[in-house]
Amino acid sequence: MKNFVKRALISAILATSALTGAMTSAAHAEGEQFVWISHGPDSDSWFNVIKNAIKITSEQMGVTTEYRNPPTGDLADMARLVQQASAAGVDGIIVTIADYNVLEGPIKDAIAKGIPVITVNSGTIEESQKLGAMMHVGQPEYEAGLGAGKRAKEAGVTSFVCVNHYITNPQSVERCRGYADGIGVELGNQMIDSGMDPSEVQNKVKAYLTANPETNGILTLGPNSAEPSIRAVKDMGLDGQIYFGTFDLSAEISAAIKDGTINFAIDQQPFLQGSIPVQVLTNFVRYGVAPTNSILTGPGFVTKDNIELVEKLAGEYR
Repeated sequence: MKNFVKRALISAILATSALTGAMTSAAHAEGEQFVWISHGPDSDSWFNVIKNAIKITSEQMGVTTEYRNPPTGDLADMARLVQQASAAGVDGIIVTIADYNVLEGPIKDAIAKGIPVITVNSGTIEESQKLGAMMHVGQPEYEAGLGAGKRAKEAGVTSFVCVNHYITNPQSVERCRGYADGIGVELGNQMIDSGMDPSEVQNKVKAYLTANPETNGILTLGPNSAEPSIRAVKDMGLDGQIYFGTFDLSAEISAAIKDGTINFAIDQQPFLQGSIPVQVLTNFVRYGVAPTNSILTGPGFVTKDNIELVEKLAGEYR
């Protein structure tokens, strides 16, 4: 019954949006203008794959999609970017739900103006539905962390550190919480606020491992925390001795998987997160059609078994 009610609710939302799309489609036959807004700071190279996907897909669909982000990752700045896109009257907005409370107002205002919105990457399907967005494209963060924690538990991890380089994003905390639940322990002080400065991250990881020598697991939440943590582990001679998992991929993470420092990376397929919303918005604005379900792009696990294929596509498509 719950699933039926949920499907009915989604259908009602999309039916209302489809009416708006049908009314505007004649005025926007081609060359639509979309804005793709992320929470990622300029320093986060992970979003390069998303930018590549946006460029390729926009060319294929004959639309213009501008990628915007707050340079330092400040969420108040991100909220202003949503407000600016809404005021400009763009044909569609794609936005991450980095913090529901900060972004709720601007996103709902855009939807109230008749601008179709797709949420992506950070956030949950439930939050997307509460905002009134068409759909959500991304990875369920808690479930991804839970899957990582279950892997760690099978490997014998009982005490860990979750290196959170973006602790102001509530969804990053969900990754750490899911990991702790997968192992079957309380998160507590096993999550550290590492910041994004590479030297600071490296020093904080070293300090934690020195103060907590029983730690036999590490989870990092992306290249910004993974790469300095790799260096910390190697400096301490713990590479291959401590069970190391991470979210996302980079050249340095791939190399660490190959040499045995990292046991797995969680791939949420950022190319799909960049591409699918552009495809959906284009078809919705032009023809009033859209999928009736949100689309999950992860989690997928990259290990030594499949790193060769993934590595060939890293930085552009993976």
